[in-house]
Amino acid sequence: MIASARTIRTREQRFLEMLPQIRAQARYAFRKELPARRQELIAEVIANCWIAFVRLLDRGLEDVIYPTPLAQYAVRQTRGGRKVGGRLNVRDVSSEYAQRCKGFRLERLDRYNERTDEWKEVLVEDKTAGPAEIAVSRIDFGTWLRSLPVAKRQVARTLALGETTKRTARRFRVTAGRVSQLRRELQNSWESFQGEPAFA
Repeated sequence: MIASARTIRTREQRFLEMLPQIRAQARYAFRKELPARRQELIAEVIANCWIAFVRLLDRGLEDVIYPTPLAQYAVRQTRGGRKVGGRLNVRDVSSEYAQRCKGFRLERLDRYNERTDEWKEVLVEDKTAGPAEIAVSRIDFGTWLRSLPVAKRQVARTLALGETTKRTARRFRVTAGRVSQLRRELQNSWESFQGEPAFA
């Protein structure tokens, strides 16, 4: 059966009307995830909702399509490791399904460890950093963080974890402009701690 352009447009419009509610449900479901991971999971939920939406329409079940059940179903699918356009693979170590089945988990090495107050592998992505620079940064970063006032230290940790300026501002109840100023102050503080010239 070939769908007309009008039918496709109507489908898209109906889905777009439900999209804000679906996105809100997904955002709430994955609110405790790190920012980059959270965005990825929300996108997966939206894709899953679209597929379920189209399948229900194709089966003539228009009357049972509501954003909340669609989103809740998609969140369960996403949490279960089911991805749109992919299969569950128990041999893929990066797959959440494999991790759950085999009883292991992957951990990032480039995140701040609250317990030991240290950064791990923070310069791995910097291709220009040599072994000596990486070692110095691993040792110095925790010391530098401890030298900051508590409020600045919390902002530095939040920004280092990849949070956006806007969300950081909201979290600490300051303006986005103030967070940008703090980012510059933290950069200057780090550079002077390392003995590099800090430019205003």
